[in-house]
Amino acid sequence: MVVVGALLMCGGWIGGSALPAAPWQGGLWVDPDNAARRALDGVAGGDGAERAVLRWLAGQPVAVWLTQGDPLPRAREVSMAAEAVGRVPVLVAYHIPGRDCGQHSAGGAADAAGYRWWVARLAAGLGDRRAVVILEPDAVAQALTGCAPAQLRQRLLAEAVDTLQRGPGVRVYLDAGNPGWVRDAGRLAAALAAAGGRRADGFALNVASFHTTQTTVAYGEEISRALGGAHFVIDTSRNGNGPPPAVAGAGPNGGEAWCNPPGRALGRLPTASTGHPRLDAYLWVKVPGESDGTCRGGPPAGRWWMPYAVALARAVPGRETARSAHAGAGPAGARGGTAPGGGVGSLHHLQPAGR
Repeated sequence: MVVVGALLMCGGWIGGSALPAAPWQGGLWVDPDNAARRALDGVAGGDGAERAVLRWLAGQPVAVWLTQGDPLPRAREVSMAAEAVGRVPVLVAYHIPGRDCGQHSAGGAADAAGYRWWVARLAAGLGDRRAVVILEPDAVAQALTGCAPAQLRQRLLAEAVDTLQRGPGVRVYLDAGNPGWVRDAGRLAAALAAAGGRRADGFALNVASFHTTQTTVAYGEEISRALGGAHFVIDTSRNGNGPPPAVAGAGPNGGEAWCNPPGRALGRLPTASTGHPRLDAYLWVKVPGESDGTCRGGPPAGRWWMPYAVALARAVPGRETARSAHAGAGPAGARGGTAPGGGVGSLHHLQPAGR
């Protein structure tokens, strides 16, 4: 109690990540009915290399997005399924009013009352089970850029943090954008604090973005210091090749350059073993292959797009080396049983640090 009081007086971070790492024990949950698995079941024949990629992707832990309607049934289903196998699921709460400032992922609750109801239903669905919740991608950073009423949005986010954390097994990470968006880490940290960031378990970076892990870790360390030692997680689902060259370091949206850009690649595998004292996990928050919107031939935002998922895997740095090593193994160097979970020979390059 004395320690907590001192932290409050100093304005330091008091989030739950200072507690033992029990929420991560057992590993991350893999949805047995994920998009890659469904696609694999639907292509019994055809390209063997493509099937190998899908098989491997289907075995990876990826976040489950909750974006509309009543979140309780899905939250309960996911958390119960994960509990049954001793693993922890990652969910994304994405329903803030004025979501995505009316862009490709527009939507969300109609008003503040509707959002409070939605968050309460999400919390009820999780109950006392373990879960990691990434809270409202882009919401804080977008409010800083003026597309949404900052005070109302921050108040709703702070309330959401408190509501979700009543669940004893729930760990909440408030989204903090990406390194190319709000360059002033102190300004962003202040906005996070106003949105309940000091009471959350930490913050999330690079969700659905492409900035390299090295760049994002450095940015996270700046924000962490500004918040008095906050922990964080990083989305590495498609940052293997870094941001698209046309917008590298050029701001948050970069026009359509950020929408389904070609030549991107999967990043580090999801893991809570990061070797960094304040970096709690590398996660695949954005579902690999999920469209950013109707650009470059893609389907509407949020819809899974198999060609893009396969392209992300095939573009992993080091594939050419693997292809040479597995000459004769088939298209794109595919060879069953050579990658994690069986599949694509080059995908061992995705192993997280420390392995």
